[in-house]
Amino acid sequence: MEAYLDNSATTKCSERAFALMQRVLLEDYGNPSSLHMKGVIAERYVKEAKEKIAKTLKVNEKEIFFTSGGTESNNLAIIGTALANKRAGKRIITTAIEHASVANPMKFLEEEGFEVIYLSVDQDGVLSLDELKESVNDVTILVSLMQVNNEIGAIEPIEEAVQIVHAINPNTLIHVDAIQSYGKMKIYPKKLGIDLLSVSGHKIHGPKGSGFLYVKEKTKIKPLIYGGGQQGGMRSGTENVPGIVGLGEAAAEIYEDFSEKQEHLYSLKELFLTGISEIPGVSVNGKTDRDSAPHIVSMSVEGVRAEVLLHALEEKQIYVSSGSACSSNKPAVSRTLKSIGLKQSLLDSTVRFSFSVHTTKEEILYAVSELKTLIPTLQKYTRRA
Repeated sequence: MEAYLDNSATTKCSERAFALMQRVLLEDYGNPSSLHMKGVIAERYVKEAKEKIAKTLKVNEKEIFFTSGGTESNNLAIIGTALANKRAGKRIITTAIEHASVANPMKFLEEEGFEVIYLSVDQDGVLSLDELKESVNDVTILVSLMQVNNEIGAIEPIEEAVQIVHAINPNTLIHVDAIQSYGKMKIYPKKLGIDLLSVSGHKIHGPKGSGFLYVKEKTKIKPLIYGGGQQGGMRSGTENVPGIVGLGEAAAEIYEDFSEKQEHLYSLKELFLTGISEIPGVSVNGKTDRDSAPHIVSMSVEGVRAEVLLHALEEKQIYVSSGSACSSNKPAVSRTLKSIGLKQSLLDSTVRFSFSVHTTKEEILYAVSELKTLIPTLQKYTRRA
Protein backbone atom coordinates (compact mmCIF):
# COMPACT_ATOMS: atom_id res chain seq x y z
CA MET A 1 0.00 0.00 0.00
CA GLU A 2 1.06 3.62 -0.62
CA ALA A 3 0.24 6.58 1.64
CA TYR A 4 1.04 10.01 0.24
CA LEU A 5 0.99 12.31 3.27
CA ASP A 6 2.99 15.26 1.95
CA ASN A 7 0.18 17.34 0.51
CA SER A 8 1.46 20.63 1.94
CA ALA A 9 4.48 20.16 -0.33
CA THR A 10 2.36 19.43 -3.38
CA THR A 11 -0.89 17.76 -4.34
CA LYS A 12 -1.94 15.39 -7.08
CA CYS A 13 -3.43 17.30 -10.01
CA SER A 14 -7.21 17.16 -10.24
CA GLU A 15 -8.53 15.14 -13.19
CA ARG A 16 -10.85 18.00 -14.12
CA ALA A 17 -7.96 20.48 -14.11
CA PHE A 18 -5.78 18.09 -16.11
CA ALA A 19 -8.47 17.48 -18.75
CA LEU A 20 -8.96 21.21 -19.29
CA MET A 21 -5.21 21.80 -19.46
CA GLN A 22 -4.82 19.02 -22.02
CA ARG A 23 -7.45 20.63 -24.27
CA VAL A 24 -5.66 23.99 -24.06
CA LEU A 25 -2.25 22.45 -24.75
CA LEU A 26 -3.36 20.37 -27.73
CA GLU A 27 -6.29 22.25 -29.26
CA ASP A 28 -6.85 25.79 -27.95
CA TYR A 29 -3.15 26.70 -27.80
CA GLY A 30 -3.31 30.30 -29.06
CA ASN A 31 -1.50 33.26 -27.49
CA PRO A 32 -4.01 35.41 -25.54
CA SER A 33 -2.38 38.54 -27.00
CA SER A 34 -2.98 37.42 -30.61
CA LEU A 35 -5.81 39.17 -32.44
CA HIS A 36 -7.06 36.13 -34.40
CA MET A 37 -9.68 33.64 -33.16
CA LYS A 38 -7.13 31.28 -31.55
CA GLY A 39 -5.94 34.22 -29.47
CA VAL A 40 -9.49 35.30 -28.63
CA ILE A 41 -10.30 31.76 -27.42
CA ALA A 42 -7.15 31.69 -25.27
CA GLU A 43 -8.03 35.09 -23.80
CA ARG A 44 -11.49 33.77 -22.99
CA TYR A 45 -9.98 30.89 -21.04
CA VAL A 46 -7.93 33.33 -18.95
CA LYS A 47 -11.01 35.46 -18.26
CA GLU A 48 -13.07 32.42 -17.22
CA ALA A 49 -10.32 31.29 -14.83
CA LYS A 50 -10.30 34.76 -13.24
CA GLU A 51 -14.07 34.59 -12.82
CA LYS A 52 -13.89 31.16 -11.14
CA ILE A 53 -11.22 32.33 -8.68
CA ALA A 54 -12.87 35.69 -7.97
CA LYS A 55 -16.10 33.86 -7.13
CA THR A 56 -14.36 31.77 -4.42
CA LEU A 57 -13.05 34.96 -2.76
CA LYS A 58 -16.08 37.18 -3.48
CA VAL A 59 -13.88 39.75 -5.22
CA ASN A 60 -13.80 41.42 -8.65
CA GLU A 61 -12.14 39.39 -11.43
CA LYS A 62 -10.04 42.48 -12.31
CA GLU A 63 -8.34 42.12 -8.90
CA ILE A 64 -6.85 38.68 -9.77
CA PHE A 65 -3.37 38.54 -11.32
CA PHE A 66 -1.79 35.27 -12.43
CA THR A 67 1.78 34.39 -11.43
CA SER A 68 4.13 31.43 -11.61
CA GLY A 69 3.17 30.34 -8.09
CA GLY A 70 3.20 31.24 -4.42
CA THR A 71 6.79 32.48 -4.33
CA GLU A 72 6.24 35.00 -7.11
CA SER A 73 2.91 36.08 -5.62
CA ASN A 74 4.57 36.76 -2.25
CA ASN A 75 7.50 38.58 -3.85
CA LEU A 76 5.22 40.76 -5.97
CA ALA A 77 2.99 41.59 -2.99
CA ILE A 78 5.84 42.47 -0.63
CA ILE A 79 8.47 44.05 -2.85
CA GLY A 80 5.92 45.60 -5.22
CA THR A 81 4.02 47.42 -2.46
CA ALA A 82 7.18 48.39 -0.54
CA LEU A 83 8.68 50.09 -3.61
CA ALA A 84 5.41 51.79 -4.53
CA ASN A 85 4.74 53.15 -1.03
CA LYS A 86 8.20 53.99 0.32
CA ARG A 87 7.49 57.73 0.37
CA ALA A 88 4.79 57.07 2.98
CA GLY A 89 7.22 55.19 5.21
CA LYS A 90 9.67 52.33 5.38
CA ARG A 91 8.40 50.17 8.23
CA ILE A 92 7.14 46.67 7.40
CA ILE A 93 5.82 44.13 9.90
CA THR A 94 5.81 40.35 9.54
CA THR A 95 6.28 37.32 11.81
CA ALA A 96 9.28 35.20 12.75
CA ILE A 97 7.70 32.06 11.23
CA GLU A 98 6.98 33.13 7.65
CA HIS A 99 7.81 30.93 4.66
CA ALA A 100 11.14 31.62 2.90
CA SER A 101 9.23 33.27 0.03
CA VAL A 102 8.24 36.00 2.51
CA ALA A 103 11.29 35.97 4.80
CA ASN A 104 13.80 36.38 1.96
CA PRO A 105 12.03 39.31 0.25
CA MET A 106 12.01 40.93 3.71
CA LYS A 107 15.80 40.46 3.92
CA PHE A 108 16.13 42.05 0.49
CA LEU A 109 14.06 45.06 1.60
CA GLU A 110 16.16 45.44 4.75
CA GLU A 111 19.21 45.70 2.49
CA GLU A 112 17.35 48.39 0.54
CA GLY A 113 16.88 50.48 3.69
CA PHE A 114 13.47 49.34 4.90
CA GLU A 115 12.88 48.57 8.57
CA VAL A 116 11.36 45.11 9.09
CA ILE A 117 9.79 44.14 12.43
CA TYR A 118 9.53 40.39 13.11
CA LEU A 119 6.73 39.54 15.54
CA SER A 120 7.29 36.65 17.93
CA VAL A 121 4.86 33.75 18.32
CA ASP A 122 3.78 31.63 21.28
CA GLN A 123 4.41 27.89 21.71
CA ASP A 124 1.51 27.15 19.34
CA GLY A 125 2.92 29.40 16.62
CA VAL A 126 0.31 32.14 17.06
CA LEU A 127 1.51 35.73 16.68
CA SER A 128 1.41 38.24 19.53
CA LEU A 129 -1.35 40.80 18.92
CA ASP A 130 0.06 43.00 21.71
CA GLU A 131 3.42 43.06 19.96
CA LEU A 132 1.67 43.91 16.69
CA LYS A 133 -0.15 46.80 18.37
CA GLU A 134 3.14 48.17 19.73
CA SER A 135 4.83 47.87 16.32
CA VAL A 136 2.35 49.71 14.08
CA ASN A 137 2.95 53.43 13.64
CA ASP A 138 2.35 56.21 11.11
CA VAL A 139 5.22 55.06 8.84
CA THR A 140 4.12 51.41 8.70
CA ILE A 141 3.34 50.75 5.05
CA LEU A 142 2.81 46.99 5.04
CA VAL A 143 1.93 44.11 7.36
CA SER A 144 2.50 40.66 5.84
CA LEU A 145 1.14 37.62 7.70
CA MET A 146 0.65 33.99 6.76
CA GLN A 147 -2.84 32.70 7.51
CA VAL A 148 -1.76 29.09 8.13
CA ASN A 149 1.78 28.11 9.02
CA ASN A 150 3.11 25.57 6.54
CA GLU A 151 5.04 23.53 9.13
CA ILE A 152 2.81 23.20 12.20
CA GLY A 153 -0.61 24.32 10.91
CA ALA A 154 -1.06 27.28 13.25
CA ILE A 155 -3.93 29.57 12.20
CA GLU A 156 -3.09 33.23 12.69
CA PRO A 157 -5.73 35.72 13.97
CA ILE A 158 -5.93 37.67 10.70
CA GLU A 159 -9.23 39.43 11.39
CA GLU A 160 -8.10 40.72 14.80
CA ALA A 161 -4.71 41.70 13.41
CA VAL A 162 -6.26 43.75 10.60
CA GLN A 163 -8.54 45.56 13.06
CA ILE A 164 -5.56 46.47 15.28
CA VAL A 165 -3.47 47.69 12.34
CA HIS A 166 -6.21 49.78 10.76
CA ALA A 167 -7.24 51.33 14.09
CA ILE A 168 -3.70 52.76 14.37
CA ASN A 169 -2.91 53.39 10.70
CA PRO A 170 -5.78 52.99 8.18
CA ASN A 171 -3.33 53.42 5.29
CA THR A 172 -1.20 50.38 6.16
CA LEU A 173 -1.57 47.65 3.54
CA ILE A 174 -2.31 44.07 4.63
CA HIS A 175 -0.82 41.15 2.75
CA VAL A 176 -1.85 37.58 3.59
CA ASP A 177 0.08 34.52 2.47
CA ALA A 178 -2.87 32.15 1.98
CA ILE A 179 -0.87 29.40 0.28
CA GLN A 180 -1.67 26.84 2.99
CA SER A 181 -5.14 28.16 3.84
CA TYR A 182 -6.82 28.70 0.47
CA GLY A 183 -8.93 25.65 -0.29
CA LYS A 184 -8.86 24.58 3.39
CA MET A 185 -10.72 27.62 4.78
CA LYS A 186 -13.21 30.12 3.39
CA ILE A 187 -11.46 33.44 2.83
CA TYR A 188 -13.17 36.72 1.93
CA PRO A 189 -10.51 39.47 1.60
CA LYS A 190 -12.96 42.38 1.44
CA LYS A 191 -14.76 41.28 4.60
CA LEU A 192 -11.43 40.79 6.41
CA GLY A 193 -9.85 44.04 5.16
CA ILE A 194 -7.07 42.30 3.24
CA ASP A 195 -5.40 44.24 0.41
CA LEU A 196 -3.23 41.49 -1.09
CA LEU A 197 -3.54 37.70 -0.93
CA SER A 198 -1.18 35.04 -2.35
CA VAL A 199 -2.19 31.57 -3.57
CA SER A 200 -0.32 28.67 -5.20
CA GLY A 201 -1.96 26.26 -7.65
CA HIS A 202 -0.18 23.04 -6.78
CA LYS A 203 -1.35 23.15 -3.15
CA ILE A 204 -5.01 22.81 -4.24
CA HIS A 205 -4.74 20.10 -6.94
CA GLY A 206 -3.83 22.55 -9.68
CA PRO A 207 -0.59 22.43 -11.72
CA LYS A 208 2.85 23.43 -10.49
CA GLY A 209 4.06 26.76 -11.87
CA SER A 210 0.66 28.41 -11.38
CA GLY A 211 -0.58 30.88 -8.79
CA PHE A 212 -2.31 34.18 -8.35
CA LEU A 213 -2.18 37.36 -6.34
CA TYR A 214 -5.36 39.17 -5.31
CA VAL A 215 -4.70 42.92 -5.36
CA LYS A 216 -7.47 45.13 -4.05
CA GLU A 217 -8.45 47.78 -6.58
CA LYS A 218 -6.49 51.04 -6.28
CA THR A 219 -3.72 49.44 -4.18
CA LYS A 220 -0.38 51.09 -4.96
CA ILE A 221 1.95 48.36 -6.21
CA LYS A 222 4.83 48.25 -8.69
CA PRO A 223 5.31 45.29 -11.05
CA LEU A 224 8.47 43.20 -10.75
CA ILE A 225 8.41 41.85 -14.32
CA TYR A 226 8.40 44.28 -17.23
CA GLY A 227 7.76 43.51 -20.87
CA GLY A 228 4.74 43.43 -23.15
CA GLY A 229 2.31 44.79 -20.60
CA GLN A 230 0.15 41.70 -20.18
CA GLN A 231 -2.31 41.60 -17.25
CA GLY A 232 -2.66 45.37 -17.30
CA GLY A 233 1.12 45.76 -16.97
CA MET A 234 1.09 44.12 -13.54
CA ARG A 235 2.84 40.96 -14.70
CA SER A 236 4.28 41.01 -18.23
CA GLY A 237 4.96 37.86 -20.20
CA THR A 238 2.73 35.60 -22.28
CA GLU A 239 0.18 34.09 -19.94
CA ASN A 240 0.64 30.43 -19.04
CA VAL A 241 -2.84 29.57 -20.30
CA PRO A 242 -2.72 25.81 -19.53
CA GLY A 243 -1.52 26.56 -15.99
CA ILE A 244 -4.11 29.30 -15.55
CA VAL A 245 -7.05 27.16 -16.68
CA GLY A 246 -5.85 24.30 -14.47
CA LEU A 247 -5.59 26.66 -11.50
CA GLY A 248 -9.04 28.15 -12.18
CA GLU A 249 -10.67 24.74 -12.43
CA ALA A 250 -8.90 23.45 -9.31
CA ALA A 251 -10.00 26.55 -7.37
CA ALA A 252 -13.62 26.09 -8.41
CA GLU A 253 -13.52 22.37 -7.63
CA ILE A 254 -11.88 22.65 -4.19
CA TYR A 255 -14.70 24.91 -2.97
CA GLU A 256 -17.50 22.59 -4.18
CA ASP A 257 -19.11 20.72 -1.23
CA PHE A 258 -16.58 22.60 0.87
CA SER A 259 -17.98 21.82 4.33
CA GLU A 260 -17.83 18.08 3.64
CA LYS A 261 -14.24 18.38 2.40
CA GLN A 262 -13.17 20.34 5.46
CA GLU A 263 -14.90 17.85 7.75
CA HIS A 264 -13.13 14.99 5.96
CA LEU A 265 -9.73 16.61 6.59
CA TYR A 266 -10.45 17.24 10.27
CA SER A 267 -11.66 13.65 10.76
CA LEU A 268 -8.46 12.32 9.17
CA LYS A 269 -6.38 14.56 11.40
CA GLU A 270 -8.22 13.42 14.51
CA LEU A 271 -7.80 9.75 13.52
CA PHE A 272 -4.08 10.26 12.96
CA LEU A 273 -3.58 12.14 16.24
CA THR A 274 -5.42 9.46 18.21
CA GLY A 275 -3.20 6.80 16.66
CA ILE A 276 0.16 8.46 17.27
CA SER A 277 -0.78 9.47 20.84
CA GLU A 278 -0.21 5.80 21.76
CA ILE A 279 3.45 5.84 20.64
CA PRO A 280 6.03 6.53 23.39
CA GLY A 281 8.37 9.48 22.78
CA VAL A 282 6.07 11.16 20.25
CA SER A 283 4.84 14.74 20.70
CA VAL A 284 2.78 17.03 18.48
CA ASN A 285 3.73 20.66 17.84
CA GLY A 286 1.10 23.39 17.91
CA LYS A 287 -2.63 23.14 18.47
CA THR A 288 -4.42 19.90 17.64
CA ASP A 289 -8.08 20.88 17.83
CA ARG A 290 -10.27 22.63 15.30
CA ASP A 291 -8.65 26.02 15.78
CA SER A 292 -5.66 24.59 13.91
CA ALA A 293 -5.42 23.85 10.18
CA PRO A 294 -7.31 20.70 9.16
CA HIS A 295 -4.54 19.20 7.03
CA ILE A 296 -1.21 19.55 8.88
CA VAL A 297 0.35 17.62 11.78
CA SER A 298 3.89 18.34 13.00
CA MET A 299 5.25 15.40 14.97
CA SER A 300 8.51 15.21 16.95
CA VAL A 301 10.05 11.87 17.90
CA GLU A 302 12.45 11.70 20.84
CA GLY A 303 15.71 10.02 19.84
CA VAL A 304 15.03 9.64 16.11
CA ARG A 305 16.36 12.02 13.46
CA ALA A 306 13.75 13.30 11.02
CA GLU A 307 15.76 12.18 7.99
CA VAL A 308 16.05 8.63 9.37
CA LEU A 309 12.30 8.36 10.03
CA LEU A 310 11.46 9.94 6.67
CA HIS A 311 13.49 7.33 4.76
CA ALA A 312 12.23 4.46 6.94
CA LEU A 313 8.67 5.51 6.08
CA GLU A 314 9.61 5.92 2.43
CA GLU A 315 10.64 2.24 2.34
CA LYS A 316 7.05 1.45 3.35
CA GLN A 317 5.78 3.80 0.59
CA ILE A 318 4.65 6.39 3.13
CA TYR A 319 5.67 9.86 1.99
CA VAL A 320 6.11 12.75 4.43
CA SER A 321 8.51 15.70 4.81
CA SER A 322 10.83 17.12 7.43
CA GLY A 323 9.26 20.60 7.55
CA SER A 324 8.79 22.79 4.49
CA ALA A 325 9.52 21.04 1.19
CA CYS A 326 11.02 24.28 -0.11
CA SER A 327 13.80 24.08 2.45
CA SER A 328 13.80 20.49 3.75
CA ASN A 329 16.64 19.49 1.44
CA LYS A 330 18.90 22.04 3.14
CA PRO A 331 20.55 21.67 6.54
CA ALA A 332 19.12 24.90 8.01
CA VAL A 333 17.16 24.56 11.25
CA SER A 334 13.47 25.47 10.95
CA ARG A 335 12.75 29.07 12.01
CA THR A 336 9.23 28.02 12.97
CA LEU A 337 10.33 25.24 15.33
CA LYS A 338 12.91 27.51 16.94
CA SER A 339 10.35 30.32 17.31
CA ILE A 340 7.84 28.12 19.15
CA GLY A 341 10.57 27.17 21.62
CA LEU A 342 10.89 23.50 20.65
CA LYS A 343 13.64 21.94 22.71
CA GLN A 344 17.01 21.50 21.01
CA SER A 345 16.89 17.70 20.91
CA LEU A 346 13.68 17.75 18.84
CA LEU A 347 14.65 20.38 16.25
CA ASP A 348 16.15 17.69 14.03
CA SER A 349 13.56 15.06 14.99
CA THR A 350 10.40 16.61 13.55
CA VAL A 351 8.40 15.43 10.54
CA ARG A 352 5.29 16.86 8.93
CA PHE A 353 2.28 14.84 7.82
CA SER A 354 -0.18 16.67 5.57
CA PHE A 355 -3.45 15.47 4.10
CA SER A 356 -5.67 16.32 1.14
CA VAL A 357 -9.31 15.79 0.21
CA HIS A 358 -8.16 12.63 -1.61
CA THR A 359 -6.40 11.15 1.43
CA THR A 360 -8.22 8.07 2.70
CA LYS A 361 -8.85 6.66 6.17
CA GLU A 362 -6.98 3.53 5.04
CA GLU A 363 -3.85 5.57 4.28
CA ILE A 364 -3.98 7.11 7.77
CA LEU A 365 -4.44 3.75 9.51
CA TYR A 366 -1.62 2.23 7.46
CA ALA A 367 0.74 5.10 8.35
CA VAL A 368 -0.15 4.90 12.06
CA SER A 369 0.35 1.13 12.07
CA GLU A 370 3.81 1.43 10.49
CA LEU A 371 4.79 4.29 12.83
CA LYS A 372 3.90 2.13 15.84
CA THR A 373 6.37 -0.50 14.60
CA LEU A 374 9.10 1.73 13.18
CA ILE A 375 9.52 4.33 15.94
CA PRO A 376 10.29 1.95 18.86
CA THR A 377 12.70 0.04 16.58
CA LEU A 378 14.52 3.21 15.52
CA GLN A 379 14.62 4.50 19.11
CA LYS A 380 16.16 1.19 20.27
CA TYR A 381 18.75 1.39 17.49
CA THR A 382 19.61 5.01 18.45
CA ARG A 383 20.08 4.07 22.13
CA ARG A 384 22.41 1.22 21.20
CA ALA A 385 24.42 3.49 18.91
